[in-house]
Amino acid sequence: MSDTRVVVLVGSLRADSLNRRIAELLVERSPEGVTMEIAEGLGEIPFYNEDLDRAGEVPAAAQALRQLVDGADRVLAVTPEYNGTMPAVLNNAIDWLSRPYGAGAIKGKPFAVVGVTPTPYGGQWAHEHARRSATIAGAIAPEDIAFSQTSIDVDVLTDEEVVGRLIAAVRSLAAVEPAPKAA
Repeated sequence: MSDTRVVVLVGSLRADSLNRRIAELLVERSPEGVTMEIAEGLGEIPFYNEDLDRAGEVPAAAQALRQLVDGADRVLAVTPEYNGTMPAVLNNAIDWLSRPYGAGAIKGKPFAVVGVTPTPYGGQWAHEHARRSATIAGAIAPEDIAFSQTSIDVDVLTDEEVVGRLIAAVRSLAAVEPAPKAA
């Protein structure tokens, strides 16, 4: 049996962001039977514009993201919260993955969101918004697979309880059945 392939969308472009480091930790410590890969280059993808999304003319970075997600079994977003919602880079990635309408690369893929912020709520609004957007785009986003963690008074990269809960979220995502492919 092959591994479950999970593509990770990181909602922060900062090289040393805490959420980027969490994504890297999850790749290193992915559960048995799960292979994870961080989608690189999200900052290179232009904002979604239907004028750019034409057969043979799709920007290379957007096409690469679509191909990566199309070849994956699941999608995990690891994201902070910006001004009470998901960062624009994550929203833009979901927009590109949602097209062509009804047949985008994210359609039918199990999708979950985890992340950390230095706020008391740990980014839960961003996580709810990302889950809702991915669901509208056609993903399967169970509400019970979410982990919003504050980084106030805890080192989330070394606290084994926090890391264990992040890994448990990945296991839960891997257990979700994708939608059957249309024949």
